[in-house]
Amino acid sequence: MILSMTGFGRGTAVRNGREITVELRSVNSRYFEYSSRMPRTCSYLDSRLKKQLNERVTRGKLELSLTVQNVEAADTVVTVNMELARSYQQALRTLSEELCIKNDITTSLLTRFPDVLATRHADVDEEQLWEDVSAVTAQALDRFVEMRAAEGAKMKADVENRLNFLEECVGKVETLSAGRVEAYTNRLYEKLKVILEDRNIDDARVLTEAAIFGDKTAVDEETVRLRSHIAQYRSILEQNEPVGRKLDFLTQELNRETNTIGSKCQDLDITRIVVDMKAEIEKIREQIQNLE
Repeated sequence: MILSMTGFGRGTAVRNGREITVELRSVNSRYFEYSSRMPRTCSYLDSRLKKQLNERVTRGKLELSLTVQNVEAADTVVTVNMELARSYQQALRTLSEELCIKNDITTSLLTRFPDVLATRHADVDEEQLWEDVSAVTAQALDRFVEMRAAEGAKMKADVENRLNFLEECVGKVETLSAGRVEAYTNRLYEKLKVILEDRNIDDARVLTEAAIFGDKTAVDEETVRLRSHIAQYRSILEQNEPVGRKLDFLTQELNRETNTIGSKCQDLDITRIVVDMKAEIEKIREQIQNLE
């Protein structure tokens, strides 16, 4: 399955009184790059989330966004400092007795004094929270991979069409190059006839020159390698693993063989075909840069 490196996935669920939302976004990158945004209280989950994502994502600049909101359980706990409350109560009684005034101490009055009531975050079962966040992350990851696969399928179809075009171009180059030596030999004979006029033409010399020309301008090896590279390209596109780096190397090889044909052949028709091939290979290169 061919995967694009760009994608988005979102997962959300209410688990154990918490509403958990995970969003994943990625863009192109040569390697796996990970960054995250999450509450500080969940920062201990970061390395485990990175590992979970890296098991299914090998290339791309991936950003994770995590939000956790309590919807059923309070996230803070109120505690009472009883010793301090008793001290305030005793102080108020003493004040009442010494000044001979009414002792109207109430609970609401005591709670207004500093530090009688305190709040703290409720204890969190870290393993339970990890299981919940991991489950929602898996949900987001499934959707993320689905989007990458859909984009990858479109890219694969486009690349396959361009490979077909390249293969047609290789066939045209083979056809045109096949008659070049014979055409060169005939042109050489005609030139020699004009130059030498009635004198005899050395056929052996002409054939030698034609052989040298043919050897210097032969592109059989290049066209054979191009067909081999195209076949390998198609084979790799069918693999169920990341293929971007392999195809990047093969694209360079396609370009190298095409350049060699262009430098060897001084034929205008072949030169036009080479220009078209190079333009098509560049379009392929742009596509495979987006593949995982």
